[in-house]
Amino acid sequence: MSEQDLPLPIGHFVTLNDGLRLHYLDEGNGPVVLWLHGSGPGASGFSNFKGNYPEFVAAGYRNLILDLPGFGRSDKPEDAQYNLEFFVKAVSAFLKAIDVQRCTLLGNSLGGAIALGLALAEPKTVETLILMAPGGVEERETYFQMPGIQRMVGLYNQGPLDIEQMRQIMSLQLFDASQLPDSLLAERVAVAVHQPRNLFTTMLVPNMTERLGELRMPILGFWGTNDNFNPVSGTMKVLDNAPHARFILLNRCGHWVQVEHRELFNRSCIDFLREQ
Repeated sequence: MSEQDLPLPIGHFVTLNDGLRLHYLDEGNGPVVLWLHGSGPGASGFSNFKGNYPEFVAAGYRNLILDLPGFGRSDKPEDAQYNLEFFVKAVSAFLKAIDVQRCTLLGNSLGGAIALGLALAEPKTVETLILMAPGGVEERETYFQMPGIQRMVGLYNQGPLDIEQMRQIMSLQLFDASQLPDSLLAERVAVAVHQPRNLFTTMLVPNMTERLGELRMPILGFWGTNDNFNPVSGTMKVLDNAPHARFILLNRCGHWVQVEHRELFNRSCIDFLREQ
């Protein structure tokens, strides 16, 4: 399957000054929310957030659902160093290219780390932060001790993933794996075939905990207490350091709060945005 034939919606493309071509969906009108998905084989903005952004559209927000470089329909350069600086630079350039001056950053996992990184680098761009089990608040070794990361790395290193191998990885994303439809697994398998091998080996995200006190914007966070990818203790890292943060902790919930507790997540985010 070519990248043009991926089982994902086709939205808009923008080419950055460095030649990197990014794909994004642009849905709704109003204050801007930029959705930043997590990592993992086959990830895309649509696969992470298909059950969420339509509610934000209905609530009166403009939603930019970005495929990060290396993911979805965006370019996947084989010579890139996929570290936090690379992603923050790309997202910043993306916002400038489509003339968005200020927005809410909403990020899950790697996307949460990128949201934190951009908010620290360009605080005037970020009105509010919404974070779901964000990366960037632990050392790399801590993440690689997590069962979800270990299974993902082990299976990915064996070669191209099939649907059953993808199911083994994705089942650890959720507390209740019955919420994993085959259509989602097929989306991710189709994308994973095209991802460069260095995407995950060069993915370095520093621990930003000591800088969180610089963040002056309101922050709403979510974390599942059964998260197999990012330790839930990261909640306190944010709460103890960022001055305007609140978190919702959910039991019987894994790494994808927005999927397992979709209605609560959507409602809580929209209420939070309306308060600001």
